[in-house]
Amino acid sequence: MDTLGIDISKLDFHAALLQGDRVAKKSFPNSEKGFVQLDAWLRNRKVHKISTCMEATGAYWYALAAHLFEGGHSVAVVNPRRIKAFAESELLRSKTDAVDAALIARFAATQRLEPWKPLPPEIVELQGLARHLEFLKRSRTQHALRSQNPNLPTSVKRSTKKLIHEFDVQIAELERAIKDHIDRHPDLKTKSDLLNSIPGIGDTTAATILSEMPTITEFRSSQAVAAYAGLSPRLHQSGTSIRGKTRLSKIGNSRLRRALYMPAVVAMRCNPTLKALSLRLAAAGKVPMVIVGAMMRKLLTLAYGVLKSGKPYDPAFGLQHA
Repeated sequence: MDTLGIDISKLDFHAALLQGDRVAKKSFPNSEKGFVQLDAWLRNRKVHKISTCMEATGAYWYALAAHLFEGGHSVAVVNPRRIKAFAESELLRSKTDAVDAALIARFAATQRLEPWKPLPPEIVELQGLARHLEFLKRSRTQHALRSQNPNLPTSVKRSTKKLIHEFDVQIAELERAIKDHIDRHPDLKTKSDLLNSIPGIGDTTAATILSEMPTITEFRSSQAVAAYAGLSPRLHQSGTSIRGKTRLSKIGNSRLRRALYMPAVVAMRCNPTLKALSLRLAAAGKVPMVIVGAMMRKLLTLAYGVLKSGKPYDPAFGLQHA
């Protein structure tokens, strides 16, 4: 099958069509008009179904990926790190949008890529709500920290105080909107209740897990779930002389990691499974950040377990596998 590599940005995208040894290149506006132009360009080259690959760059790729999917094409959306590593393997020195598009086409032609498909509308909406809530909370924290500066003029302090109040109002409204959205969709409601049965996971964390990992129950194992979130341990060893510290890989969904940090800290005190595990790790001499990383991983594993089984959290079962 012919391969189409796409390098995408906010305003436009560059396409590289790989047909055997030939490469055709063209740029299009990143809009409905550009999508239609791409369709016509492909038809002119006698292409009706194609294997397409693009990077997961911000939110700019989604509309084009959905358009190609609806057109019957195979679409793969990959982590930009994979493309970067492939470029390094080719010792590629030049970097332009057209060069990158051709690189992505060659990458796709040599790899077995997981096909992408659009998320259900209710997940798309939940994801948008949950991500905006995260943005508001982070913004509020930044303004709250800034307000503690003793050298701020009085007028700036008053303005910052008003902003923080407005953030509180917006956050409360958004939390209600998320709850109402979940309540309107029985499947989301059932899954949210299962997640909330785990001590340490609340409504906000549950919404993030459901929106960032909507297919969590389709993962092969808890190890695969942890890897998706970048919570797998990364070893640094070579021969007999190099024994680096074990750290989180952090190659994965950063929103999940941020969402799990505070719940993991809380769960170390209130969740029997995590409390027992944290005490055992502390007794083994593990440093606090290693312990917290392990708690984040365990909390996500428990989330995977309750959603996969369809049964609420069972402390007795959790302690057996802590």
